[in-house]
Amino acid sequence: MKKTAGIILKTVLPLALGVYLIWFFFDSMTPEVRKYFYKALREANYFWVFLSLLLSFFALLSRAYRWKYLLEPMGYKTSLWNRYHAIMIGYIVNLTIPRAGEASRAGMLYRSDGVPFAKSFGTILAERVFDLMMLFSVVLLASFVGAGDFWKIKGLIEAKFSANPNSAATLQWIKWGIIGLVVLAFAVVFLIKKIRDKLIGFVKGLFAGVLSVFKTKHPFSFIGHTLFIWVSYVVYFGICFFALPETSGVPPTGMLLAFLAGSIGITLTNGGIGVFPLVVGLVIDYYLKDQYGDQAWGIGCALGAIIWSSQTLLIIVLGALSFFLLPKNYSKDGEIRTDQE
Repeated sequence: MKKTAGIILKTVLPLALGVYLIWFFFDSMTPEVRKYFYKALREANYFWVFLSLLLSFFALLSRAYRWKYLLEPMGYKTSLWNRYHAIMIGYIVNLTIPRAGEASRAGMLYRSDGVPFAKSFGTILAERVFDLMMLFSVVLLASFVGAGDFWKIKGLIEAKFSANPNSAATLQWIKWGIIGLVVLAFAVVFLIKKIRDKLIGFVKGLFAGVLSVFKTKHPFSFIGHTLFIWVSYVVYFGICFFALPETSGVPPTGMLLAFLAGSIGITLTNGGIGVFPLVVGLVIDYYLKDQYGDQAWGIGCALGAIIWSSQTLLIIVLGALSFFLLPKNYSKDGEIRTDQE
């Protein structure tokens, strides 16, 4: 029963929100705006989208290469392609169960290279710290170079997604419910010695993975890959603006603010379904409204849909391939499998 409730909270609710937002996405368009939306999709220059996907692939490879700098200090030598496949499987899992991809990624590397789950997961958490720092840097940059626009767009998005008092009260109950379950779980764990010992071992491995970032012998290479990954994110997002003649004139500040809005939107539902095109469309509409009037909303939503659908399709295709290509060299018990061809 508890497992079913957890699946509903983690999977069904974000997916239902995404489906609702897709409906809201189209329902918010008038027939005239919808006409411009489909027109933009038909007439887009998808060469720029292809370039965007190519750069996205190199960013994924860079992320896989960067991972080795955190695994090596703990004594684990892993294959670049195994790390890449584990990352792609993690991404495709995130499309169904938000934030479950990190655990899947660590589990897949254990199956292919025998890296203990806790240590591998710890390195992923360390990566997330640096990724959050980079995202925060983008927020600071966007708020600095486009200070006036930043706060106006923030207000527009908040108005679009404003929560009612009942929703706020529900969120409070959920928050205190989660806190209560966590406290209860810790009480059970420390009362049962066997579980306690396993948990202590897991936490030690987790800390070893997190602290590996301070033990890497190639700190500048790690930082260089981190910068390349995030610059690639911004560039492959911005490249897509040239796919439509109307959005090619959006200033770099607008592209940066649209990227920031989309990055935040991805965290709200499974893979940003329903949210990403909407928030990107809001930013583009803000910059094109004076020139194109009602067309701006349809154009903005079209570009948001192009970016989101192309990146999501890339993850689905590459992630599905990785499911088949990742070798399973280790059994669940940690034994080397002898049935590999």
